[in-house]
Amino acid sequence: MCGRFSFVASPEKVKEQLGDIETGQNLRLSFNIAPTQHAYVITNEHPKRLEYLIWGLIPHWSKDGKNAGKMINARMEGIGSKPSFRIPVRKRRCLVLADSFYEWRNEGGKKIPYRIFHKNGELLLFAGIWDVWYKDDYAVKTFSIITAPPNKEVAPLHNRMPMVLPTRKKQEHWLEDLSFEQVMELLQPPPDNILDYYQVSDKVNSVKNDSPELHQRIGGQPTLF
Repeated sequence: MCGRFSFVASPEKVKEQLGDIETGQNLRLSFNIAPTQHAYVITNEHPKRLEYLIWGLIPHWSKDGKNAGKMINARMEGIGSKPSFRIPVRKRRCLVLADSFYEWRNEGGKKIPYRIFHKNGELLLFAGIWDVWYKDDYAVKTFSIITAPPNKEVAPLHNRMPMVLPTRKKQEHWLEDLSFEQVMELLQPPPDNILDYYQVSDKVNSVKNDSPELHQRIGGQPTLF
């Protein structure tokens, strides 16, 4: 699964990697994005601008929205038939922007956190789905991150990982008008040899902590991109 990630990037870096994207002058940075918090995504509805959505899908048919924060991930296996995901994966897809994500490995009965990032310092683009739920006249937009079996780098840490779309072509294709068969062709476990990781402080365990210290390598200096 993916339970925490970070987004620390400038508008210039976003545009350098993704092209002509509306970002605004200032971006809200976070070293510790948790479920029910907002994060930056690019939706197929507005593929040329960043939107700030809530992490944790609330289906459009939800009566009261009480499932907020529960559906943070959507497994690629069977996604087309799950009641909460079958329409979004066909009609409402998005890219979730991150510079890294965190996973915890069980070491001697203790869960040790690791930061996982693109080895070339690029932003990670996760395949996601989104939906909109109305509370009276107020629209609440939410998203889930699609997960896949791990690649070679993540396998020692966890048995699931975010669906990283590794190329600009696949990222753009994900937001296009696709048949369900075309969507599923894009949902392939991420390739090997694109990620790296290192151990970080267990301060990341608490959602109250959100500082550059969370990116610092245990026993070394933070990696700066």
